[in-house]
Amino acid sequence: MLAEIRIDGLGVISQASAQFHEGLTVLTGETGAGKTMVVTSLHLLSGARADAGRVRLGADRAVVEGRFSTANSAPKATAEVDRLLESTGAERDEDGTIIAVRTVSADGRSRAHLGGRSVPAGALSELTGPLLTVHGQNDQLRLQRPDQQRAALDEFGGAALGSLLDKYRTLRSHWLEAREELDERTRSSRELAQEVDRLEFALNEIDAVAPQAGEDAAIVADVRRLSDLDSLRSAAVGAQVALLGATAADMDTDAAPDAAGALDLLGEARARIESSDDESLTALAPRLAEAITVLTDVSSDLTGYLADLPSDPGALDALLGRQAELKTLTRKYAADVDGVLEWAAQARDRLVRIDVSADALAALATRVDEAAAALAEAALALSKARAKAAMKLGKAVTAELAGLAMGKARLEVSSQPIVAGPQDSAPLTVDGRQVHAGSAGVDEVEFRLAAHSGSAALPISKSASGGELSRVMLALEVVLAGAQSSATMVFDEVDAGVGGRAAVEIGRRLARLARTHQVIVVTHLPQVAAFADTHLVVDKVDGRKGADSGVRTLTDDQRVAELARMLAGLGDTETGRAHAEELLATASAERSS
Repeated sequence: MLAEIRIDGLGVISQASAQFHEGLTVLTGETGAGKTMVVTSLHLLSGARADAGRVRLGADRAVVEGRFSTANSAPKATAEVDRLLESTGAERDEDGTIIAVRTVSADGRSRAHLGGRSVPAGALSELTGPLLTVHGQNDQLRLQRPDQQRAALDEFGGAALGSLLDKYRTLRSHWLEAREELDERTRSSRELAQEVDRLEFALNEIDAVAPQAGEDAAIVADVRRLSDLDSLRSAAVGAQVALLGATAADMDTDAAPDAAGALDLLGEARARIESSDDESLTALAPRLAEAITVLTDVSSDLTGYLADLPSDPGALDALLGRQAELKTLTRKYAADVDGVLEWAAQARDRLVRIDVSADALAALATRVDEAAAALAEAALALSKARAKAAMKLGKAVTAELAGLAMGKARLEVSSQPIVAGPQDSAPLTVDGRQVHAGSAGVDEVEFRLAAHSGSAALPISKSASGGELSRVMLALEVVLAGAQSSATMVFDEVDAGVGGRAAVEIGRRLARLARTHQVIVVTHLPQVAAFADTHLVVDKVDGRKGADSGVRTLTDDQRVAELARMLAGLGDTETGRAHAEELLATASAERSS
């Protein structure tokens, strides 16, 4: 509920504050005193668009601060508020209330704060959404729109109808996705077939070459070796001659070495040292033996190296040919062989996902038909539930209108399927008829009012006057009150165009609504104001610096004077006070009954 509001620099209000309580609170005052500014401030706290023209003349900015309590709110509403506070980092005040602030500067810039944190204006809308509902003249105009009438019917239908609507929307989403996929597959079947041909040709080309991971880098190293084969062989043979005094080929024959090799010379040196009797000299023999072992190993490795060198003169040509095959692939598909292999793997995955066969399209078409059948079943169930709820809503609102001095009036709520047109974007067959499957169902809801007995029921946009529309909206709000979770309902001159006995009945209905909701009403009718639990008045004082308005709570005696003024401008006269006191007594007795 709304606990308190403070207004600075908004319209004719320089500075004002008001506290609100449970039950019915009315705001009254002379025309132009600034009653509308109170409603405007609530709109600002609800995240509405800021208008710099609302800033008080001469003020730098307008500031609206509201304090909200969730102590008596529905659990769902409290949970929504708690999630918002957690997501924005806002905090409750020490007493558990939540402070929301909206600032509008004279240059049009706007800022919002929630629980001590700067937040987008939309966050204020999320806060007040489950806590506050503001009804004004614009809301009466919105009631004439079919989508608003359908929303009211769905709200009246409660959780059962809501679950049917949720199921319908889920199935509709699946149906639209399947239909879009089928359309896309049908439109692009030729392009997909061409893509399949390209991928299969590329994979056949790659498979024919059969590259191995890292093969291109290995071939480069082998080609480099083969290109230097003669110099490599010459270096290895020269080293072997230096070690042995002969090559491996010479050793396979009886030819004598041309000269002694390093191993022979080391062997002779070791023999000479070992033949000596000098201990210092013979101590060097093990080191020579060690050197001989190392050189022997090197000689053996050189022999193996020479044996491994290619002897086929065509080996280099074969490698160069293979390298050319690999380059053909890397030129088309990737920078190296590893990239070609990765591209091929992705192409195979893509081929698995692409299916342009007639069977695939038929399977997808079957999926669309199955989704359409499930959606049609859900749409039919939703339509039946709406039709049943429409009859109950019409009767309930008609009964309320009888108590609002419209005893001969009758509200009919019609829920009919929307017939699909020739170029309909979402045609669906439901119960043998082609209808439009919209986001909220296949039904068009219309409120029709017969204002007098015997008159035809016509759409309220054509048949209802301003006063009748106000009473229809109030009757609807009373009927929907049990289904709404908002703790606070604000009505801005909902009684416009109403007077006499109808005004008394409006006051009575608002008082009844206030038993389950906090109700705040801006009114010019004393018959409505008399039913208030709390009466606030907006006063305007004309001074040298212009008009200035403030808000104050009236005592019982002050209420009598205010009601007397509202009755006929009688002011503080005996006749006026007598009429006001009688009105208050009547309203008090009605509230107690």
